[in-house]
Amino acid sequence: MTGPAKGTIAASTAVLLCALYFAQGLPYGFFTQALPVVLRESGLSLTQISATGVLFAPWALKFLWAPYVDRYGTRRRWLLTLQLAAAALALVMASLDLSGSLRWLLVGIAVMNLISATQDVATDGLAVRLLGYRGKGIGNGIQVGAYRIGMIVGGGGLLWLLTLSGWRGLFIVMSGLILLCTLPVWWLREPTPTAHPAPNARAAQTTEPAPTAAEAPGLARMAAGWWTRLRRPGMAVFILLIGAYKFGDSMGSALVGPFMVDSGLTVAQIALIKGALSSAAALGGAALGGWLAYRLGRRNALLLTGVAQTISLALYLFASLGIGGFALIVTASLAEHVLGGAATVALFTLMMDASERDHAGSDYTLLACAIVLVQGVAGITGGVIGDLFGYPTMFATSFVLSGLGCAALVIALGRGVGPAGVREVIDRRRQRA
Repeated sequence: MTGPAKGTIAASTAVLLCALYFAQGLPYGFFTQALPVVLRESGLSLTQISATGVLFAPWALKFLWAPYVDRYGTRRRWLLTLQLAAAALALVMASLDLSGSLRWLLVGIAVMNLISATQDVATDGLAVRLLGYRGKGIGNGIQVGAYRIGMIVGGGGLLWLLTLSGWRGLFIVMSGLILLCTLPVWWLREPTPTAHPAPNARAAQTTEPAPTAAEAPGLARMAAGWWTRLRRPGMAVFILLIGAYKFGDSMGSALVGPFMVDSGLTVAQIALIKGALSSAAALGGAALGGWLAYRLGRRNALLLTGVAQTISLALYLFASLGIGGFALIVTASLAEHVLGGAATVALFTLMMDASERDHAGSDYTLLACAIVLVQGVAGITGGVIGDLFGYPTMFATSFVLSGLGCAALVIALGRGVGPAGVREVIDRRRQRA
């Protein structure tokens, strides 16, 4: 797979990224969007449902093993192995009796998250290497769009399938879809790495050289390496800013499923809203976010999409007050996927800008882990507030925090805060203006 021309993305790259991010979003969507609906119908509290977020710890901790993924083997080998492992795990879960207890389901979720999080490390590092400056906006549109479509198929489509064929049929279909998404990896040709030069002529002929014993990243060296990446000028404050940008939105969106259950919607209605209707909305949002990041620049795109994302939370607030009924809930869900998707594309594009090319997988993984950690804390916070004070207070809190986070990030970017890559992109846009 060769690099695309400046300002474009090769078709093979687009297909590859679509497949890999869809494969990540599929199980993640079911476990985060559909499972809370099932748990709420089973009588669990909002706090208990939010606490299941601990099963997604691999997404927040994947930076710990990201250096191994960057260093050992090729990304093609990693991706093939992990995709096949995820498909096999889904088949194992299809063979289990999950109707009487949630124990093995929760174990399966934890293992699937470990596999998917590791796959994400390899995919993100590959994406940063394949995409140029102008291609990052489009590439992140593909990333977020495919991931969200995977989440919607998993959260809506598989929820609907669960009502028809039970757990076995659900996991068989999940396995088949993951296998289908593995096909583009067979044709992957990786760009030549620059971070680790080959120690001899024979190793130079390989796509990615094997490490020597002295190069092996032991725990002490790895910890020192992460500390070095974190200490880059502007990196720590940048992590705080992107976390603030996502906190309010994550708090509100985490409990949309239980809110729909408590509003009287049936599982079939929720599956329809989170499946068919939201699919088109997610595609539109991803395309919008990619176009805005390309045309308006990072800072303006983040401002516009951040404000729009905050407005979508206001719709849930009105719905939780009994205004608008079913129609407003549907409208809020569509707005969440369009506007929230656009904001996510703009943010992820900025995160790619902050990643140094020769440390692409590690840098981007560190930032992505911070986002996942923020989402987990936001979800638990939302569950506690929802149980104690009700949905209106929870959605109102998420609305205010979303607006404040957007303002903080946009103002900081205007003042030159952030890693060198971010400042360069913002300055380049100013010079063109």
